[in-house]
Amino acid sequence: QMQLGESGGGLVQPGGSLRLSCAASGFTLDYYAIGWFRQAPGKEREAVSCISVSDGSTYYADSVKGRFSTSRDTAKNTVYLQMNSLKPEDTAVYYCAAESFYSSSCPREYSYWGQGTQVTVSS
Repeated sequence: QMQLGESGGGLVQPGGSLRLSCAASGFTLDYYAIGWFRQAPGKEREAVSCISVSDGSTYYADSVKGRFSTSRDTAKNTVYLQMNSLKPEDTAVYYCAAESFYSSSCPREYSYWGQGTQVTVSS
């Protein structure tokens, strides 16, 4: 059974950092585009970043560009979202998603989703 699971969320002060992990079971993440999304209370889900399959190209929402980065660890079958200089407006539930999509770009839709991890940025 193909499953995704996020971890690494928590409470952090403004300006702090967190690293989220997206681990897979039942499939190899290297063959999937991985997207990170977030949803704050009362708001629409927002695409945060993605990493492509063919060449590992990464893409970021303007709201996180320069502060967040995503990367793969092939040996651990895990994708990370490093979040630096966190702001209160980054508070949300963060989800990772996977899609089999061999391209240097990222898909519009994803078939597999994790359960989410809460990130709260507050003093």
